[in-house]
Amino acid sequence: MATTRIMTIHAGRNRSIAKALRDVTDYMKNPLKTENGELVSSFGCAAETADAEFLLAKSRYVALTGRAQRRDVLAYHARQSFPPGEVTPEQANAIGCELARRFTHGRHAFIVCTHTDRAHIHNHIVWNSTTLDRKGKWRNFFRSAYALRRVSDTLCVENGLSIIENPQPSPGRDYARHMFGDGKPMSFQNRLRDEIDATLEQKPATFEAFLSLMKAAGYTVNTSRRHITFLAPGQKQPSRMDTLGGEYTEAAVLERIEGRGAVLKTATAKVKRLALSNPNEPSLLVDIQQKLLQGKGEGYRRWATVFNLKQAAKTLIYLQEHGLDSYAELSESAKFVANNFHDLSARIRVLDDRLNANAELQKHIVNYAKTRAVYVAYRKAGYSKAFRAEHEAEILLHQAAKSEFDERGYGRKKRLPSVKQLRAEYAQVLEEKKKAYAEYRALKTETRAVLTAKANVDVLLGVDGRERGQERRSTEL
Repeated sequence: MATTRIMTIHAGRNRSIAKALRDVTDYMKNPLKTENGELVSSFGCAAETADAEFLLAKSRYVALTGRAQRRDVLAYHARQSFPPGEVTPEQANAIGCELARRFTHGRHAFIVCTHTDRAHIHNHIVWNSTTLDRKGKWRNFFRSAYALRRVSDTLCVENGLSIIENPQPSPGRDYARHMFGDGKPMSFQNRLRDEIDATLEQKPATFEAFLSLMKAAGYTVNTSRRHITFLAPGQKQPSRMDTLGGEYTEAAVLERIEGRGAVLKTATAKVKRLALSNPNEPSLLVDIQQKLLQGKGEGYRRWATVFNLKQAAKTLIYLQEHGLDSYAELSESAKFVANNFHDLSARIRVLDDRLNANAELQKHIVNYAKTRAVYVAYRKAGYSKAFRAEHEAEILLHQAAKSEFDERGYGRKKRLPSVKQLRAEYAQVLEEKKKAYAEYRALKTETRAVLTAKANVDVLLGVDGRERGQERRSTEL
């Protein structure tokens, strides 16, 4: 699981646009935090010159559109933090890149740096507010932080990581505290939500009976105002019922009492969201004892017991339909599909690397051609500091392109390919990737179903972590 946060980057009164961008990218790329730069990735720009490329894109945006704002957002900065020990630095960086690509729909250049200097591995992601075609901007939208968290949670599930069952409405300090825990007491609002759930489990017949039970639980209830409020012992300011959200507003509680509303609690809803798209396929069993130790109540235990019975039945039906009549066959099938899935994933990563390398070379060739005249003038000016300060972005891009050509061995003995040739190669590799990805989606569904079935069977048969994966004798299911 991972927590996320979005921040904006602005220029300040004593900080130019170039310095604002350079400050944040320099901090992100700190070699002491990124294992000597090994955990730095980028898209649509070179990591070494990301700040200069962002700046150049903005100047071209103004030239193309004629729109300029004094307090414009230069870029957006997102943080993605993982709990200690759940991911490797390389995996975290790959997840961060995919998060940025999906969230920006591939329309904005970005840089991702994974920091390992803390107990929890975390990503710093910065994307340019200006689009790659220099014709538009990324605008922060309502609940964008929630949208980012949803994409992050989806990636965590796809990579076999856990997600937060009951995230806070705001992905700020409370959200991180819920994830990592710091020994601080539960907020009054969360206590109130738990108390409402406990009271509704007593099945009050009317809303007035519900309020009476809340009073008996020690809450001071005020119904004289427009919105009902609850005041817990030791609480200074009462909590308004309409601010609790979800299934805890006055209307939602009334529906739950009358049996018309969705009475699923957050944990139930989370399992529903993560259930397989095919309702006949099983979901993972819930570890009831572990949940009870974490503070879940009797209502949760009853729900989880029924849920586990249903999933056990679905697991058995799935095994019968697929002819998996013994534990050995199930283990072999799970191993086979998992290996195929990993091989296909590795193949897609190779194709991605080829596409990125191709796009990177195209970009450098174009940048080199566009900035050549400026660099020639800079050289004729005797490498003047004043000239460089005026044309710093163009000079940095030209030098970065030349450095890339040298690194790839292009020169007198090895000619650069044309942009046309690179685009034809890119289209060919992209078509190959599309076909592989269609196969990937189908195989992913099959892999998830088989591994879920095996995990459930392991739990039902009492197979512990040390025994899983070892050869077992054939066991009739």
